[in-house]
Amino acid sequence: MVTKVLHEPQLDTILMVEKAILESDEYPTRMQLWRSLPRKMQYQTFQRILEYLEASGKITFNTTKIIYTGANNPKLEALMRSSVQIR
Repeated sequence: MVTKVLHEPQLDTILMVEKAILESDEYPTRMQLWRSLPRKMQYQTFQRILEYLEASGKITFNTTKIIYTGANNPKLEALMRSSVQIR
């Protein structure tokens, strides 16, 4: 079934969601992230933004949490520095 998209999110809205993911202390669930946003939006728009961020390789999902995988992720960089290198 194809869902009809009423409108595409604006760039400032996409950046707001991305910033909220980056600034969260722990990996949020979808609902935690949606409720924590500084400006409210329709859940359909929020889902569309998450689809875009996942398609562009900036986020991924485990079972319930959103994990930021973009290039400027300080949590990921710290994990990479502390991990064991395999050659």
